[in-house]
Amino acid sequence: MKMRHVRTLVEEDRAHPGRVAKQYRERITAFNSRINAFITVLDGEQPTRAPDIRRGALAGLPIAHKDIFVTRDVRTTCGSRMLEGFVPPYDAGVVERLADAGCVLLGKTNMDEFAMGSSNETSYFGPVSNPWDPERVPGGSSGGSAAAVAAGLVPVATGTDTGGSIRQPAALCGVTGLKPTYGRISRYGMIAFASSLDQAGILARSAEDVAWVLRAMAGHDPRDSTSVDRPVPDYVVALTQGIRGRRIGVLENCFDRGLDPEVGERIRNALGVMERLGAKLCDIRLPHLALSVPAYYVLAPAECSSNLARYDGVRFGHRAQDARDLTDLYRRSRSEGFGVEVKRRILIGTYVLSHGYYDAYYLKAQRVRRLIREDFLRAFETVDLLAGPTTPTP
Repeated sequence: MKMRHVRTLVEEDRAHPGRVAKQYRERITAFNSRINAFITVLDGEQPTRAPDIRRGALAGLPIAHKDIFVTRDVRTTCGSRMLEGFVPPYDAGVVERLADAGCVLLGKTNMDEFAMGSSNETSYFGPVSNPWDPERVPGGSSGGSAAAVAAGLVPVATGTDTGGSIRQPAALCGVTGLKPTYGRISRYGMIAFASSLDQAGILARSAEDVAWVLRAMAGHDPRDSTSVDRPVPDYVVALTQGIRGRRIGVLENCFDRGLDPEVGERIRNALGVMERLGAKLCDIRLPHLALSVPAYYVLAPAECSSNLARYDGVRFGHRAQDARDLTDLYRRSRSEGFGVEVKRRILIGTYVLSHGYYDAYYLKAQRVRRLIREDFLRAFETVDLLAGPTTPTP
């Protein structure tokens, strides 16, 4: 069911919000074992988070949060053994805003450990299956949120996107996913992977549903130093304005090689629909786009190495037993608490930040990142948006 239908039922008093949430919980109970989309499911006795579920722009809307957003008195694991028993004492900014809008929290969705992965196979709590074909992956790292929405276990779910972690699983699960502009949504209480790249976002059944939720989530948060203090547009109204006269830049780089023919055909069909609706298609080539993945795999692990240094077995997180001394406690707690992929990225990040390699790798990647940014800025001087495939394969 689309979010709009849920809202209509609640607003017209044709369904009590508690009853709507109960129906979704029953569906989660019946189907989650097949796809493993949820790590934690809240029962009806636990707090809904909403101060009044009959009020607010999203009154009575059932929602699931990716298990990277801290939730007061509800376990937050980040898909890792390291945080298996962590129960936060406060809510993330995203959780607060959506609760204030009237959303009812149903649970926390599965994810790649610490958001590091693109298949949702690195979670300590087991892999997530694609609801369209359980033998296939849902994408990651927000695969649990994408699978939950695609399977109808929840009408909308939050996610995070560092290097495609909302957009890619949305594409693979056939739902709508949005990574908003960096700074538009608060990162307060969102467990960090790579701070300069991480951004909260939304997965839902339609662009309209995403617009409603984005309007509630967006806005300045003084607790997040990267939060942008700018007015929040009415995204729902903007959907009715059409695209006639808009200039759409078609990313030629994305059609050069490695693109599955079926995916390419679908993208061109979609571009044709946009053209028939009045948009003008323009070919665009970004000179440094091919360097984005190499730059990402230097910058993201470097930030990961720094951010995950806080998990030492002392303040919070997994703590190894029978350590001989403090150094042994650090080593064993981190060895036991982190999975293979997380360890790999920590090692890469530590390497590129080390003496003798910082200039050769990290600073060079920062310069490349700046060149890529400049390519995009130049492109947006001539077009309104850029279009291309989310993933090269189905």
